[in-house]
Amino acid sequence: MTERSQDRTEHEETNAITSDVELVGDETTTNIVRAASFAALIGALSYVSFPNPVSPTPVTLQVLGIFLAGIFLGPIWGATACALYLVAGTLGAPVFAGGAAGFGVLLGPTGGYLLSMPFAAFAVGAIVHGGFAPSDPRARGLIRLVGAMVVGTVLIYAAGVAGMMATLDLGPTEAFLTGAVALAPAEVLKIAAAVGIVRSDAITAA
Repeated sequence: MTERSQDRTEHEETNAITSDVELVGDETTTNIVRAASFAALIGALSYVSFPNPVSPTPVTLQVLGIFLAGIFLGPIWGATACALYLVAGTLGAPVFAGGAAGFGVLLGPTGGYLLSMPFAAFAVGAIVHGGFAPSDPRARGLIRLVGAMVVGTVLIYAAGVAGMMATLDLGPTEAFLTGAVALAPAEVLKIAAAVGIVRSDAITAA
């Protein structure tokens, strides 16, 4: 190989590495923007809140946002979106249910539900996409979509019930009835809404 050829090869390799770095940087930036957008969506959905007469936990649409974050962003960035939402609320943004904010909310009766959000989004995304890499969720079967959201719901309820037991001094049965059973009908509607959105042409995966 001549010196000129070697220089050309090294130059091409350098350009290839630079291009790869730029692509990774662009992709990361895009994912951060999308995660922030879904964090904002979850915050907006928290304002759709209704008191539950048989539970200290209000019915909100936050969980729908968690489902969609995991489905459309995948496990890593879906969990990141939920983490950004929690950070914003903890730092004082009024994005928790009913416009609440602050670290104290995480220590209250609904704290378990909130802290479970990143884990639920991760589980939903991992099941829907079959791993860490996002794919087109519209190509996934209905059973996988629904199953993923059921798993996410179970995680949220488990943490929520545990939080209620710790903060309200409730027994396991009472906490389960008021913190899970009383909210289950609303979750069925959220799962149905998420399936409708995924199947709609209005939103497409990356």
